[in-house]
Amino acid sequence: MEDIEIPPIPDKEYFTIGEVSQITQVEKHTLRYWENEFKLLRPVRKSSGQRRYRKSEVELVYKIKDLLHNKRYTIEGVKKYLIGDKRRKQLIFKDLKEEHLPDAKILREIKEELKAVIKLLKR
Repeated sequence: MEDIEIPPIPDKEYFTIGEVSQITQVEKHTLRYWENEFKLLRPVRKSSGQRRYRKSEVELVYKIKDLLHNKRYTIEGVKKYLIGDKRRKQLIFKDLKEEHLPDAKILREIKEELKAVIKLLKR
């Protein structure tokens, strides 16, 4: 995310709502409210219903917090900003030639290979 200084976020695949609250200094009830307000903030839910935030969502929480608290945007203003931000990013990727975009299948294969290497190294 641009414009704000985001402190280092632990290198994990998923974070609980408690961890996100602690990392970002945003109360859990506020995070739950923001999920209802901002469509881009959609943590994955385990079968038990527990939220699992990805690192990109933790960064988004920082962005929302900055817009609301520091830049004094309203909830509606933040929604419009985030929609515009998403559209700008889509336009950037749309302009790239297809050959420059990563292929999802290749990325999955690389990820699986890396997991196998890590497993071997842990032995």
